Amino acid sequence: MSEAEFDAIVVGGGLVGAAVAYGLACHALRVAILDEDDTAWRASRGNFALVWVQSKGLGMPRYAAWTKLSSDIWADFAAELRDASGIDVAHSRPGGFTLALSEQELEQRRQTLHRLHNQPDMVPYPYEFVDRAQLRQVFPQIGPEVVGASFCPLDGHVNSLRLFRALHTAFARLGGRYLPRHRVDDIAHRDGEFRVTAAGRSFAAARVVLAAGNGNRRLAPMVGLEAPVRPQRGQVIVTERAAPFLTHPIVTLRQTDEGGIMIGDSLEEAGFDTRLGLGVLGTMASRAVRMFPVLGRLNVVRSWAALRVMTPDGFPIYDQSADAPGAFLCTCHSGVTLAAVHAGKVAPMIAAGVLSPDLAPFSAYRFGVPAAA
Repeated sequence: MSEAEFDAIVVGGGLVGAAVAYGLACHALRVAILDEDDTAWRASRGNFALVWVQSKGLGMPRYAAWTKLSSDIWADFAAELRDASGIDVAHSRPGGFTLALSEQELEQRRQTLHRLHNQPDMVPYPYEFVDRAQLRQVFPQIGPEVVGASFCPLDGHVNSLRLFRALHTAFARLGGRYLPRHRVDDIAHRDGEFRVTAAGRSFAAARVVLAAGNGNRRLAPMVGLEAPVRPQRGQVIVTERAAPFLTHPIVTLRQTDEGGIMIGDSLEEAGFDTRLGLGVLGTMASRAVRMFPVLGRLNVVRSWAALRVMTPDGFPIYDQSADAPGAFLCTCHSGVTLAAVHAGKVAPMIAAGVLSPDLAPFSAYRFGVPAAA
């Protein structure tokens, strides 16, 4: 058995690919990750590290249930990763807030969550609205413009860089092979086997998992699938470390376990452009200071832009190929939140050779449904 033969090949070594590969390795499969180099567009480098349930699933109740399931099993997943890798990913689930800076924002929030939870087949989960007086009990340093917030006890956050490292460390300890600088050029399927060509080498496997983020658009047709994904730019600001004062994550603000404050509130259709924009950063910083004036006294230590992996409706795609059985597609923009289900639920399905019918709503076939006349 040569080193180029595996039970499964995962294309893409970001959070989605690493979580699936780790899950496959837990099932005693011989797994390789074929990854690009450090010039690749990596959403995993720029994420905000939330494990977020609140407001997920408007337009697809199945996504709300999927997200809730991942949040519910995240603590066990973090403990498992700590045992497997020796790395604590600093997961916590204190609940999360979405703050409103005006009564209009608060009313819009009420309407959004009302529509979300009134959908047919919507999974029930707790949430509530809190007024300014209640918020001050949680956040004494709240700004004068904050009028209220929505709160969900299922929300949390992690140290996403440690999560990334823990997944790769655990994967390697289980015998997995990580091969960087191996951009996939071709995938051929014949006689129940895949032959993957990358970096001038050929790799064979019975299963192939496409988890290459925005790169899946190019790769999916090679195995008879579609991945209509696009990049969406998000910008992030990080401040110097401060004494703990954000006891709960906020959808656009979080204090890391190391003390710095992350500010992220940017959704930009800019193609494959990761340049920073001072106008956007300034708007983000202004809203953050209005929420917590104390932030105005902190220095910014770094900022960056990264590209989300977005589908036409914003929901994940999980697919298996009818033309090339054994080929699977996994793509989403919530690699941190969904890491627990990718490792603990999707990977076992792939190991067994078939996705559960429960994932059928996530197929890319949904984009081919003709509109009503």
